[in-house]
Amino acid sequence: ATTPLFTVILAHFLTADEKLTRGRIFGIGLGFLGVATLIGPEALLGAGAAVLGQIAVLGAALSYGFAGIYGRRFHGTSSTVAAAGMLCGSSVMLLPLVLVFERPLEASPDLAAWGAIVGTAILSTAIAYLLFFRILARSGATNVMLVTFLIPISAMGLGVFVLGEIFTLNAALGMALIFAGLAAVDGRLVTMAQRRNSA
Repeated sequence: ATTPLFTVILAHFLTADEKLTRGRIFGIGLGFLGVATLIGPEALLGAGAAVLGQIAVLGAALSYGFAGIYGRRFHGTSSTVAAAGMLCGSSVMLLPLVLVFERPLEASPDLAAWGAIVGTAILSTAIAYLLFFRILARSGATNVMLVTFLIPISAMGLGVFVLGEIFTLNAALGMALIFAGLAAVDGRLVTMAQRRNSA
């Protein structure tokens, strides 16, 4: 959820056309407040024991912010070529580490594990990065990274419909704040307000 925060700040300093605006700052703040409301304050308790892990997660979110801005360089390249090049390159870089630390040749996955591997590879990686590069080319780094605000909502939906978790008032309020934040960053709230004022 911190990815859009990092992205909007980095884009302000590293790009010429994605500067900070009041609407974007307000929208990012709303989205972040929505995520905090959705997960609840109890998620922050006991943080002292996992500070290094939390710093690593923030580092990953910062890296995503840089990735969105760097990915703008592929504006003239087909999203298919950009996604394939990025995934092939990262696979080649990670392969030696996987062979040493994960030892996949010693594993014997069952059918369910193979299904999970294929699903993750095709749906959550290949198709996701095709969409990522296409949206990045059309809408910019800040807008493409707003998708990370939707991850807690997806997790909550899966929890309710798959695991039988309870849909709470906090969850509903958090979702509403996240969607309002997305609309504010996108500029729709400002446009709607201007239309009402001019009517």
